[in-house]
Amino acid sequence: MTTIDPTLAAVADRFALDGAPRSIAPYGDGHINTTYLIETDSRRYILQRMNTSVFPDTAGLMCNIGLVTGALKAQGRETLDIVPTTDGASWCEADGGAWRVYAFIEGTVSYNLVPGPDVFREAGAAFGEFQEFLSDFDASQLTEPIAHFHDTPHRFADFQAALAADVKGRAASCGREIEAYLSRADRYAAITDGLADGTVPLRVTHNDTKLNNILMDATTGKARAIIDLDTVMPGSMLYDFGDSIRFGASTALEDEKDLDKVHFSLDLFRAYTEGFVGRLRGSVTPREAELLPTGAIMMTLECGMRFLADYLAGDTYFATKYPEHNLVRTRTQIRLAEEMEANIDRMHAIVDHVMEAGA
Repeated sequence: MTTIDPTLAAVADRFALDGAPRSIAPYGDGHINTTYLIETDSRRYILQRMNTSVFPDTAGLMCNIGLVTGALKAQGRETLDIVPTTDGASWCEADGGAWRVYAFIEGTVSYNLVPGPDVFREAGAAFGEFQEFLSDFDASQLTEPIAHFHDTPHRFADFQAALAADVKGRAASCGREIEAYLSRADRYAAITDGLADGTVPLRVTHNDTKLNNILMDATTGKARAIIDLDTVMPGSMLYDFGDSIRFGASTALEDEKDLDKVHFSLDLFRAYTEGFVGRLRGSVTPREAELLPTGAIMMTLECGMRFLADYLAGDTYFATKYPEHNLVRTRTQIRLAEEMEANIDRMHAIVDHVMEAGA
């Protein structure tokens, strides 16, 4: 019989599970929360210790998730199913932390790297559908779990502060990477300026649209559920589109050390655009369509400068497996952004073609 850590067993006992746990083991490869898989005799669950340093307003965060999953369920969509505590709450405090449980969604797979255009097109349709089904949702009900989450000028200011402090003395070893972000400073306000003046509509967005946040049916290959709803908040659809391209239109993982393997795939960009824009085409404004390629570049640069800022600060935010992990990550993002910039005209042509297909 598997021995269960008594601390985890005590936490699990706080939730209304169907049966007693027979195993609780680490699960997944997320950067932020600590995740475990609970197995009982009858079913499986996901147990998470939430990172309250990143998400200090746990009550607001869980309220957001409850509201969004409730809205999706009301429209017949499969989504995360929060397992309540024995007291009927959506989360609990235990062992000095904040914990939650989701029902495990069986019969699904997720991908850390896009296996082909068809899967990525389906991913685009899934995130487009996510926004479509929440288009009438009152975003004023939602709290902002992380202020300025996809505010690229704000992220750049954070990067500059980390560079100025250089608390670990690492800046001297990454001059090329630092210059890559400093040299593009005049571009970072393209989306935030549009949100501020109203030329870019405010929408309810997921804000972390990596491919591995979509659960695909293991048999049909169709998207079944969008997961990791911690960063759902009002924002721009350009954030969701751009972050998907950053993660999914790369030919390598975001921590690939060999940059010769890291390239931006126009074929994957086309596939995702067909899925995402094809689902939302009727509501995409001309300015949003114009900025879709820019969104991909901005989200790639933003993520890269966050990796580099964390490296300079001593790796206090993203989970790392070795001292240069965040530096490796920022290098892949720079490579992708450079290749996107070189292909910007082709990216615009693809967006225009997909938009015209629905005319």
